[in-house]
Amino acid sequence: MDSLTQIVLGASVGEVVLGKKVGNKAILYGAIAGTIPDLDVLSRYFVDTVTATEWHRGFSHSILFSLLFAPVFGWMISKIEKNSGVGWQEWSKLMFWGLFTHPILDSFTTWGTQLFWPFDLRLAFQNIFVIDPLYTFPFLFFLILSMRLHRLSPARRKYNRIGLIVSSGYLAVTLLLKAVTYIQFTDNLEEQDIAFEQIETRPTPFNSILWTANIDAGNEYLIGEYSLFDSKPIVFRAYPKNHRLLGELAGEDKIHRLIKIAEGWYTISRKEQALLFNDLRFGLISLNPIDPKFAFSYKLLKINNEVIVEETPKFKEDAQNVLIELWARIWGN
Repeated sequence: MDSLTQIVLGASVGEVVLGKKVGNKAILYGAIAGTIPDLDVLSRYFVDTVTATEWHRGFSHSILFSLLFAPVFGWMISKIEKNSGVGWQEWSKLMFWGLFTHPILDSFTTWGTQLFWPFDLRLAFQNIFVIDPLYTFPFLFFLILSMRLHRLSPARRKYNRIGLIVSSGYLAVTLLLKAVTYIQFTDNLEEQDIAFEQIETRPTPFNSILWTANIDAGNEYLIGEYSLFDSKPIVFRAYPKNHRLLGELAGEDKIHRLIKIAEGWYTISRKEQALLFNDLRFGLISLNPIDPKFAFSYKLLKINNEVIVEETPKFKEDAQNVLIELWARIWGN
């Protein structure tokens, strides 16, 4: 999830663990704990694109990381907060739950998380977008109410508990919506007599009303959207896999690793004499069938026998356009 959401979750968990003893300091250090795992993004400044992508939501998002570093951070806080009356063990407990709940929440997103690192297993339930205001803002509202009250106030704990219940309840609702929309997608495929090998569904950006599906139909992928307000059959658009365009690059180590990152959901396209590796798991940033743009694309180059992988930049105009298109599409077809 986005940084704000993880800060809110970590802060709320910190309040549960130590709020009664240290007040808003528990919220502060919980927020810090909720931020720490995502510092793995700094790796992009030190390693190549493929390696940084592999590392994202890896070790720092694992149970092992939480177990190893919670005591370290707990000890550091105990030295900073010498007069708090709280020992390093309790600070370590706060840090553990702040660190651990971060990857738990991330496991519900499309990217998922390697919770059981070093084992090669990524959890990705794909039932909530990485930024969802309906999850975050009510949660944040009740956390702010809690922060404004005395640490011993029963209402403080009540508001914080309501925030946790509301956010967790919404997460449960998105799981139910995923099941409902999955049935709609598969029923439409059957009604349109479309044979497929595999299907993955996920919500579109910033909401849980409009869902999208990637369908493996053999030589091509199909992508379609379904809104809870739809009244017409789903339209599935075809995108050729074009894996053959990789040519000799198909045998390169970096390409194998990219394919593994994409879990096999990728297309290859040409643009300005370069090859683009399009990761389908995160869908399109344009609903315009004439000009499809994928959220994550990588330019593939071979220079002096070395494969160079560069993530294509995202532009503000693309974000603005997709928001307008999504808003119109949410209300039905």
